[in-house]
Amino acid sequence: MVASQLFVIDPIARLNPAKDSSVALMQAAQRAGEQVWVCTMADLSAAEAPGGHGAWVVAQPLELQAGDPWYALGAPQRCPLTAFPRVWMRKDPPVDEAYLYATHLLELAERQGVRVLNRPSALRAWNEKLSSLRWSHLMAPTLVASRVEALAAFTAEHREVVLKPLGGRAGQGVVFASAATPGLRALLELVTAQEQLPVMVQAFLPGVSAGDKRILLVDGEPLGAVNRKPTGGEFRSNLAVGGSPEATELSGAERAICAELAPALRAEGLFFVGIDVIDGRLSEINVTSPTGVREVERLAGIPLADQTMERLLRS
Repeated sequence: MVASQLFVIDPIARLNPAKDSSVALMQAAQRAGEQVWVCTMADLSAAEAPGGHGAWVVAQPLELQAGDPWYALGAPQRCPLTAFPRVWMRKDPPVDEAYLYATHLLELAERQGVRVLNRPSALRAWNEKLSSLRWSHLMAPTLVASRVEALAAFTAEHREVVLKPLGGRAGQGVVFASAATPGLRALLELVTAQEQLPVMVQAFLPGVSAGDKRILLVDGEPLGAVNRKPTGGEFRSNLAVGGSPEATELSGAERAICAELAPALRAEGLFFVGIDVIDGRLSEINVTSPTGVREVERLAGIPLADQTMERLLRS
């Protein structure tokens, strides 16, 4: 029987095979001789099974192919999640109510012996902004707060800051502000929903003009990186908002950051992680559906997806 891997993803028709990291990982699994299956979060369920309730899925076998169309789907089949020794949770954020419930269903499968990547409990616990605070000494000066007074005082102290919504992704909603910004307090009221939601505010790092480095770690080890440079007068460097990717290598300081994070990532089942580093400072730890595989493979010539799959299958 061919070994199988299940990928929980957004509807496959929405994925761009030339850019999508999930597609790169699925192709690598197929090259490794694994049968690839796909489903969405809505296809997960819990139902009665011998010995009690178990986790189930309606999934489709997937064949990845060259050309257009780039994939072929088989007929949907209902089966226990235990049919898949390895399940990838690769649904893009937001981490909303549906996402959280899906992690609970996947955790049920995990208790039945399925390896879920990344571990469901860690997906819930590691907010991609707040988790970095475990290593605040590696970050730019940072405050997380809801109160306008506290946020305004931090801005006055550091003069130039970046405001980040805690549930944001791909640079969405990230705002530059300064102590001289007209209507600063009104802006702070807006981003905190009238002091009802905490936001992260960080001292602005001018070094971001040289790029924001995405480093991909597999089982705690950095396998590749891409530098993302802002373009067109934009301070955000995320590729989703027009950042330009370029080849890069890791500095000694960046390797030290990876080494410091690695034990916690391994201990908590975070097998595939993307961290963001600006001017030698840790910015974010991306655990839900890290991107950048295609850019690393294209710019650095590193077969990162195949290396990831090789490490997974031997672990």
